[in-house]
Amino acid sequence: MSGKIKCAIIGSGNIGTDLMIKIMRTSKNLEMGAMVGIDPASDGLARAARMGVATTHDGIEGLTRLPEYKDIQVVFDATSAKAHLTNDAILRRDGKKVIDLTPAAVGPFIIPVVNLKDNLDQPNVNMVTCGGQATIPIVHAVRRVAKRLVYGEIVASISSKSAGPGTRANIDEFTETTSKAIETVGGAEKGKAIIILNPAEPPLIMRDTVFTLSQGASPEEIEASINEMVAEVQKYVPGYRLKQKVQFEHIGDNAPVNIPGIGEVSGLKTSVFLEVEGAAHYLPAYAGNLDIMTSAALVTADRWAESKLKMEAA
Repeated sequence: MSGKIKCAIIGSGNIGTDLMIKIMRTSKNLEMGAMVGIDPASDGLARAARMGVATTHDGIEGLTRLPEYKDIQVVFDATSAKAHLTNDAILRRDGKKVIDLTPAAVGPFIIPVVNLKDNLDQPNVNMVTCGGQATIPIVHAVRRVAKRLVYGEIVASISSKSAGPGTRANIDEFTETTSKAIETVGGAEKGKAIIILNPAEPPLIMRDTVFTLSQGASPEEIEASINEMVAEVQKYVPGYRLKQKVQFEHIGDNAPVNIPGIGEVSGLKTSVFLEVEGAAHYLPAYAGNLDIMTSAALVTADRWAESKLKMEAA
């Protein structure tokens, strides 16, 4: 026995392949059991086979036919929102823990530094989106010190080269899922999300801008909370950083802003500018948008596996 829990990855594209390499290089509690795809010529399946990992190009049905399937306890789904609905039904029927990297949002949204402890034992957890993983920690950092967080808006700018077919096919789901998570996890009364695919050459590193409007907290309190949160995210995404000092603007009662669905509001506007550089395990360093997703998914599964192994040992 290895003392680790076996896992599988469905989706042999960029995200799935990067996640596989992260698991094999860095995970304390997980080991690869299978890599699943639908393209027999994919680089991810070829790499997995070379590394001694069981593979199938027959999707979820192929996974269930592998002899390794019975020992797999955790499955990462890096396919699409539509495909996840089918995959999840089969996996949960068979008692597998599901880590969803699509915008399907079947299970609760998870931002590891915000709410992982409260949802560790959920059978299906959703990793929101790359923009959500990068920005919702900041939204929550404002909310935890403010009496009221009226509004949270995020703009995620990623290199066009790091946006694969899955991302492009799920743009609407990205904005809807991220906006909802800004509210349900971040704590904003109203959330909005925008994604920009930047075609610049050479490719630019992921950049994220976060705007919030809050009441009942000072700039000093908010800045300290944000800096603490950045340090927490850096524990599993070392390339996560502030690009410049947090900026503030007081919105007075004499010139309130109009928030759709809420009305005219005054308060403290906070502007945060982030950069996310990837670890370059498989993906290029500029693809921080993909790296933060795989890193968040790995830490989520790793902590669940650690908890399960401790229970088994007790």
